[in-house]
Amino acid sequence: MQVINGEWYMNGLDWDDEGCIHSSDELLEVIGRTGFLPLFENSIPGFSVESMTDTSCWWSGDPDTDPWEWRITLVRTGKVAYGKFYGGRAGFVSKKWFPYFANVRRDGYDFDALYEDGKAGYREKLLMDLFVPSGKDMWDIDPSSLEQYGCAASLYTHEMKEKGGFGKGGEKNFEGILTKLQMQSYLIVQEYKCRQNKRGEEYGWPVAVMTPPEYLWGYKHVTGRYKETPEQSKDKIVKQILKHYDTDEKTVRKLL
Repeated sequence: MQVINGEWYMNGLDWDDEGCIHSSDELLEVIGRTGFLPLFENSIPGFSVESMTDTSCWWSGDPDTDPWEWRITLVRTGKVAYGKFYGGRAGFVSKKWFPYFANVRRDGYDFDALYEDGKAGYREKLLMDLFVPSGKDMWDIDPSSLEQYGCAASLYTHEMKEKGGFGKGGEKNFEGILTKLQMQSYLIVQEYKCRQNKRGEEYGWPVAVMTPPEYLWGYKHVTGRYKETPEQSKDKIVKQILKHYDTDEKTVRKLL
């Protein structure tokens, strides 16, 4: 997207253009094949959902043709991770390539070890503590038993803000901290759901529900590339993106 005379414009394709994606199934196939895909235009030409879709279909509300709605459809498949992964902006990583991505972004650290080494702040810990019981290791957690520890396998973002102490008069920069944890791959979007009133009736727009990827795919899968160095994982990601997009290594590494 770009701003021209104060207005936002999408930089995509027309419906009949060669290479235009017309459905969430087609988009899922692209992500599965390439491994990585930001939602919006970035420094790599063609490397976004925006650049592969009909600009007139965005925000129409039609789940069959609207790429904005497809993100909801795709997270429900359990085959991709979705979150703010690319320069603080949203995008996808396939299940297959997520372990490489996590190894790079985490620098080989589980969150508890990251915090203990002074590489994460207390506000990040406030949010992660909502999901991971104190003194428990991720590989030793049964998500179905979290309630007894006062934790949850998944939470609406507004629940995280309240429970984490970021409400009125509390901690600041909730959105920034949440984005940071997504950028580091510790949290992803599991689902989009509408809020419910006291009668159990849904209302408003769908809201993101967050979860640690370990609860979606298992600790063994998510940390499956910890055995190699983050730089080795990054090299493999760079080669994968260069295989599918016309760009240079420097640009890919900067985006990562």
